[in-house]
Order: sequence, then structure tokens, then C-alpha cells
Amino acid sequence: MDSRLLSLIIVFAPLSLFSFGGGQAVVADFQYQSVEVHGWLTNEQFTDLYAVSRAGPGPGTLIVALIGWEVYGFIGALIACLAIYIPSCAIVYGATSWWHKNENSPWRVAIEKGLGPIAVGLVFAGIAAVLRAAGIIEPGNIDYLGLATFLFTGYLLYVTTITPYYLIGGVAIFYGSLQFF
Repeated sequence: MDSRLLSLIIVFAPLSLFSFGGGQAVVADFQYQSVEVHGWLTNEQFTDLYAVSRAGPGPGTLIVALIGWEVYGFIGALIACLAIYIPSCAIVYGATSWWHKNENSPWRVAIEKGLGPIAVGLVFAGIAAVLRAAGIIEPGNIDYLGLATFLFTGYLLYVTTITPYYLIGGVAIFYGSLQFF
């Protein structure tokens, strides 16, 4: 097996087991492994792939297929998808069986209380990784307009029912108009 394909398995299979809260929870690790450790992508390429993966329908781990494609084409995408889905599916199958058999277990209550904050923390780490990869927050350099755009659109999405597509269009028009000034 080609070393790049083996690397995809070695990177994504363990991350599959830590994706509490969905694929968004391990985006920071996707970025670190694919940019910093293996050099498969640049930060700009990672940001572009992340944007494409979030614009399309499907799971938050869709970015894994795109990373795999960049590394080794169709076979890379297939291997990356299998590596991210098979381990977690096996664990979920086993955990679900145990979960339904042990409804009153104190371990079940402890797991429910403990995994919620972990999932939220992982999602926030993913957000920070994408902001850093996009060049919005870097040590000693903050793109205040980009940060304000991130916070404003996040706020609007949280408090309204506005579709993200309107926000994407509005921000594109706004940033496009800045080119004329």
C-alpha cells in the first residue's frame, strides 16, 4: 500500500473515535494533520476545502473526502472516508447496544454529563483552527474586519432563522464592494 494511503488511515481512523458532536469537533485536528504534520495542504487550500465541505449537503466530515482526494485522488477520498467512518460506526454500534441495556446505570448519566462539554470544546477548537487557517486570527495579527464578520454572521445565525445563503451572498457583495475603495 502506498505510504500516502496508509497515512490517511493512520490520521483519520483515530480521529474518528474522537469526533464527539460530529465531524466539526475534530476540524482542528484535520487542519493540524493535513497542513502542519503531513504538508498535504496549505492553510489556504484547507480553508477552501473547508468552505466547500460546509457549503454542500452532508456530514461535517465531508472535508475528509476532499483531503483524501487532494492526497491520492478518488482512491484517497475513498480510503479517507472509510478511515473516518468505520471505527466510529463500530464504536457507536457497540455503545448503542450497551446504552439501551443499561438505562438506569450511573455510568450512563456520567457519560451524558461529561461528553456534552467535551463536544462543545472540540467544536470551538475547530472554529479557532479554521479562523487561524483563514488568516483571521494569528499570533500578533488579527483581521478585525474578518473577525467582526465572523461574529456578526454567527450572531445572526443564532438569533434569527435567516438562511446562511443570504449571509454568504451579502458578505460576498460587501467584500466585493471593498475592492472598489
